[in-house]
Amino acid sequence: MKTALVELISKISASVMSEDEVARIADEAVQAYADPEAFLAANPDINYDDSFPIPLGEWIVVGSLPDTALFQADTYGELFAQIVASFGPGVVFNLKPKQLAKTENLTALSRIQIQMSALSPEDGGYTLLNFSQLLDDEIQTVLVYGKDLPRVLELCAEVGIKAEPSLEALRIALHV
Repeated sequence: MKTALVELISKISASVMSEDEVARIADEAVQAYADPEAFLAANPDINYDDSFPIPLGEWIVVGSLPDTALFQADTYGELFAQIVASFGPGVVFNLKPKQLAKTENLTALSRIQIQMSALSPEDGGYTLLNFSQLLDDEIQTVLVYGKDLPRVLELCAEVGIKAEPSLEALRIALHV
């Protein structure tokens, strides 16, 4: 499981995190999956209890991803503003977060996905991927290179973390 977690976290964090950070998170997650009680006893600062909708190991993965890799928001405008901020001022976006304020969710997400697909064409663009169970926000996504999407979905299935392309999932949810 550790090998799969290292590969998954590396692909999700796409050079945002060091190899050491990725390995540390994977180690902690494996320990938490294997023996949640012992992990919580050894790490009393972890804010987790049995009411959470995901296993402790998954909680470690999700909670350890930086806000430049895991995006959580209640609206697509907020989501896109976070994504834009994560790329920094050196990357120019044609779409602006305020342009999404009065659009339907499907239209907003479609526009975001079109914009993200245009970035890093050598890597197949970016795909927004719903990641894990929703915790406190309406939207919880990661960005994955298009070329890595099939492997990331395989890895998520292997380790038991829910993942699905965001636009496709919203279309299905809306029966469009």
